[in-house]
Amino acid sequence: MRDIGKLLSTYRKKSGLTQQQLAEELKENGVEIGYRSISTWEQNVCEPSVTVFLYICKILNIPDVMEAYFGENKSNPLNNLNEKGLSKVADYVSLLEGFNKGEYLKERSVDYGHPKNIVDFVCYDSMPKYIRIYDTRVSAGNGNFLDGSGYDEVDRMEYNVPDGADFGVRITGDSMTPRYADGQIVWVRRQDTLEDSQIGIFELNGECFCKMLSLKDNAAQLISINSEKYNPKIVRESDSFRTFGRVIN
Repeated sequence: MRDIGKLLSTYRKKSGLTQQQLAEELKENGVEIGYRSISTWEQNVCEPSVTVFLYICKILNIPDVMEAYFGENKSNPLNNLNEKGLSKVADYVSLLEGFNKGEYLKERSVDYGHPKNIVDFVCYDSMPKYIRIYDTRVSAGNGNFLDGSGYDEVDRMEYNVPDGADFGVRITGDSMTPRYADGQIVWVRRQDTLEDSQIGIFELNGECFCKMLSLKDNAAQLISINSEKYNPKIVRESDSFRTFGRVIN
């Protein structure tokens, strides 16, 4: 198939789930995702992170991700069997499962469940005392690539860092005024995806921006608060697009 959007859409519909229901299933697994994000994935506007994608495969019961995406999985010994052959294998597996009081079954692990919301279980008192502020400024105007090789480490309490922040970057430019000024530090929580109208740090075609994400009409755009001076940046299917995290201050 080699099309993430089509793969997700096909298996979601096979499972009888709406985009909203899939978002709710992901939330039950500790992944806070809105249905608009799922819509953008299915439209190939952007792609989910590997972790989120694997949770989706689990929820949608995609048995062989390699085969679903590439059309085959040569490492799967059942790859060359037709439906009749696969049926025979299923019958044999069923026999083994019931043989001699489960002689061939794996030992069952204890399922402790999954927290409803991972964020609710974070203990910020146990977080490191210091946090990184990256040297390369994030453009709130024309864009600079976020280079992680240079940074300063500062005391969280001294800088009054909000709970949940994973790193900080400095704004350059005026496209996010009056909320964020040129030179201001913004604190970021690492997240692979954001919801509509959330402000985050994004990389678009090698340039890094602090913008508000818009997910309307199955299209992603990066919006400036200072919209009178700066036009939205449209994220196209052919673009290289990545989310670093959500701004929380």
